[in-house]
Amino acid sequence: MPTPQTALAANVIEPPPAAAGSGLRQLYRDSGIATVLDQLDRELVGLAPVKGRIREIAAYLIVDKARRAQGLTSGAPSLHMCFTGNPGTGKTTVAQRMADILHRLGYIRNNHLVSVTRDDLVGQYIGHTAPKTKEVLKKAMGGVLFIDEAYYLYRPENERDYGQESIEILLQVMENQREDLVVILAGYKDRMDTFFNSNPGMASRIAHHIDFPDYSPEELLAIAQLMIGRMDYRLDDGGLEAMRDYIARRIRRPHFANARSIRNALDRARLRQASRLFREARDGGAGGGPEREALMTIAAADIRASRVFDGAEAGQQAPRH
Repeated sequence: MPTPQTALAANVIEPPPAAAGSGLRQLYRDSGIATVLDQLDRELVGLAPVKGRIREIAAYLIVDKARRAQGLTSGAPSLHMCFTGNPGTGKTTVAQRMADILHRLGYIRNNHLVSVTRDDLVGQYIGHTAPKTKEVLKKAMGGVLFIDEAYYLYRPENERDYGQESIEILLQVMENQREDLVVILAGYKDRMDTFFNSNPGMASRIAHHIDFPDYSPEELLAIAQLMIGRMDYRLDDGGLEAMRDYIARRIRRPHFANARSIRNALDRARLRQASRLFREARDGGAGGGPEREALMTIAAADIRASRVFDGAEAGQQAPRH
């Protein structure tokens, strides 16, 4: 299994060569982009195609900035994006790092990301949608607006739906104020494709499409180890094998959400560990509590108590955690 360290080693960032252009290497260094990309590698296991696209966009923006410094004609780059993929594949984290890159290079005024869904933009009665959408845009202006499950803005089956009004306002701002706001749309790929087919004006404003693949079982195990290590826990040998078995079973069940499902599983394992340690301390009578190592260790029993191991065939019912 690739360790988190080897996964990160495959993504070493090299600065552009000195001959790449006047001031280009200095721009790269001064911007601190390498720091942001290193942070992205630390935060997310795998996702090599996604990280590659982020590097390409960063390189494009650095070169664009260098061209401007040399007085070369260059129109304002279109920076609106679409992130597609299943839940828990790192779309929000990448959007946050993208906001950092854009701010460091001077393409947005503020290093902030405003994350919203349909409910934040669309009202329930006439005259309610425009103020809601404009308030969100005002809050996001100068930074990045991240709209998750953006396809829910468009509901043609409901004649009284006000999502189209919000889309029209977004389109106007994305075109007329694109130098002061970057919009990132996110959601399942097939649904986003349908959304763009129904809203060609929105599709024409999106310059960068990035697809986020599902994690492999080995990557999910590496993610589990990273997550639990950040909380000062560890999986013992039995716990590691139990987590590997859990992942193999869980990915076959409905509503699997990649890293999000792993985080939820670890939260429940920590609860079971706490209950186990409490019972052991209570039943042991007088004496001290568990030692530091015991407090840090998640054992196989803490994982295998999950109902994912109840023997039900995948697909027969929704997962009971």
